[in-house]
Amino acid sequence: MTQLNINTVTAGPSDDLITPDNSVFLFVDHQPQMFFGVGSADRTAIINSTVGLAKAAKVFGVPTVLTTVAAQSFSGNLMPQLAEVFPGQEIIDRTTMNAWEDQAVVDAIKATGRKKIILSGLWTEVCLVLPALSALAQGYEVYVVADASGGVSTAAHEHALTRMEKAGATTVTWVQVLLELQRDWARGETYAGVSEVVKAHGGSYGLGMYYVGDMTGANAAG
Repeated sequence: MTQLNINTVTAGPSDDLITPDNSVFLFVDHQPQMFFGVGSADRTAIINSTVGLAKAAKVFGVPTVLTTVAAQSFSGNLMPQLAEVFPGQEIIDRTTMNAWEDQAVVDAIKATGRKKIILSGLWTEVCLVLPALSALAQGYEVYVVADASGGVSTAAHEHALTRMEKAGATTVTWVQVLLELQRDWARGETYAGVSEVVKAHGGSYGLGMYYVGDMTGANAAG
């Protein structure tokens, strides 16, 4: 931890914060067969969080890598709600459970030049923990989006998150990522897009934004 020097304190963000310029999103194996085995949380909620996260990446123009495993022989295609956010984008299909052992995936991440990986996927205890540990070992910063990911049981999901945290990963939620990217409601170029994502996927918070708009006619934000 940096030692406090009151004379150098300024109003500014930490370098640890996720920004549109320092991050890349990696979505791993959000596929039907993988969802069938999820038991750590409500699967509809995971789908909602995953699409909300994807739309966050889209609003801010953050590079995004989509990958599947054995799509045609076992797991099925990438869930359509996610694919629809990135129409026409290449989806890298793998044979490896560890996405970081697939050269095409690693090359796609490297090509962005970003060091902060926003990682989500199924299952947490296999196809998420393996690339997380592998990327961390090579110097990347990994932010695991817990509510856009799922394991076969609550224990499997939570133990995998703990393992990744002990290795240096940071666990976050999709709304946290969205609002960290925005950080200032005066950023008008992304304000409307963020608001629409929250309204569509933010549950009662999103409804609250509709309510404030209905009652005041003004912009509604956090």
